[in-house]
Amino acid sequence: MMASSDVDGRTDGSLFSDQNPSELDALCPSPPGPSRPQRNYERIGGRTGTSFCQTLIHLLKGNIGTGLLGLPLAVKNAGLVLGPVSLLVMGIIAVHCMKLLVKCSHHLSAKMNQPSMTYGEVMQYGMENVSWLRRSSRWGSRTVNLFLIITQMGFCCVYFVFLSDNVKQVVEAANATTFSCQVNHTNQTDILVPSFDSRIYMLFFLPFFILLVFTPNLKFLAPFSLIANLVMTASLILIYIYSLMNITYPIDLPKVGRFKDYPLFFGTAIFAFEGIGVVLPLENKMQRPQRFTEVLYLGMGIVTFLYISLGTIGYMCFGEHIGGSITLNLPNCWTYQAVKLLYCFGIFITFALQFYVPAEILIPPVLARVSERWEKPVDLLLRTLLVIITCALAILIPELDLVISLVGSVSSSFLALIFPPILEILAFHTEGLSPLVTIKNLLISVVGLLGFLLGTYVAIEEIIARNNVKHAETFYTYMVQ
Repeated sequence: MMASSDVDGRTDGSLFSDQNPSELDALCPSPPGPSRPQRNYERIGGRTGTSFCQTLIHLLKGNIGTGLLGLPLAVKNAGLVLGPVSLLVMGIIAVHCMKLLVKCSHHLSAKMNQPSMTYGEVMQYGMENVSWLRRSSRWGSRTVNLFLIITQMGFCCVYFVFLSDNVKQVVEAANATTFSCQVNHTNQTDILVPSFDSRIYMLFFLPFFILLVFTPNLKFLAPFSLIANLVMTASLILIYIYSLMNITYPIDLPKVGRFKDYPLFFGTAIFAFEGIGVVLPLENKMQRPQRFTEVLYLGMGIVTFLYISLGTIGYMCFGEHIGGSITLNLPNCWTYQAVKLLYCFGIFITFALQFYVPAEILIPPVLARVSERWEKPVDLLLRTLLVIITCALAILIPELDLVISLVGSVSSSFLALIFPPILEILAFHTEGLSPLVTIKNLLISVVGLLGFLLGTYVAIEEIIARNNVKHAETFYTYMVQ
């Protein structure tokens, strides 16, 4: 999943400036056209832009990532029936919120005489539309930037944990890897190679991630990004095939999960659906933005189908043994070991794209304060520090399922569920919004807020509980020795 969006080139040197770039800006530059004062928002022909299919592919890529692989566990937390139904409802609400964001962008762009807007700008100008919020409107943009930074850094933390868990499993099962792909659904082998703790693997990957983010221009990674997309797609197809062919009957799984686990489902699901950050950049770069609604509904329809199907099929196949990522349950044969490694390669390349957003928000204001001769060293130093911080956070919470749920609950809930309905109220409050629309928007925001509070609390509680168990096991092992 990627997230992003944002502002024209303004920066005032503050830490959270209005500038909020997207990784799409690097791989998919804005098409040429008249300057802002000369252009109408509805851009019809006359310039080069992304086509319908290109925009659809970008939308799919922006929503399909590690979150998809964690959905079987999310369905387990909600239940075999309640999980898919909840994913469908959440998908409908998420798409509705994306549509609200586009609608508010159109309205405020016309009102402010701008050809396009970004998420941060929509929030800022939406607050300016309310007299008593006007003086603090710039904090609206900065708040969006803050949650984008948290979300993207959270994605990067997930990538560290994902790579370490999967590579560790491949290494430990090296002696047991065969050409036979039959497995006992627990993915346990008789012969395991003693290996390091997953956090050691994170430290091993750290210098490679640092070198990756030193890439001066993301366009250099475009060919690798294409290869990563292809191998991740092939890996997903193989995961689907294996899961479908190995469902055990009769299926005796709980239809409704425990209430205390449902907030973990919410966090994982909203983490997966948090593609709202790519909506406005994609719409702004489209040759015929009038057709973006069709792209949105088609693309998110495909995404929702993939989420529900893999989440349900994966849980039906592996049952109570399902891991934080379905790749961790794949059998130890060469085919699926290759699937894990290929997916890891795709995630490794995607790390640079996800890192682009927080780096371009945080680093330029700092560089504006140093002399030209120190710009490059300071830039590389800050990038290194950001990657080290990301790695440190992953080491502190080396639990893939809980990291995904925590990131989803803390930041994705605001960007995907809480902000868009509030934006419609702010943008259209003088246009005579009906009471039903206002109530609907408030309900969505309240659901998002409850998900944030409960999901964050339960995820942190589970993290503490698992750490206590690990410490107790370590102490017991030490005493026995």
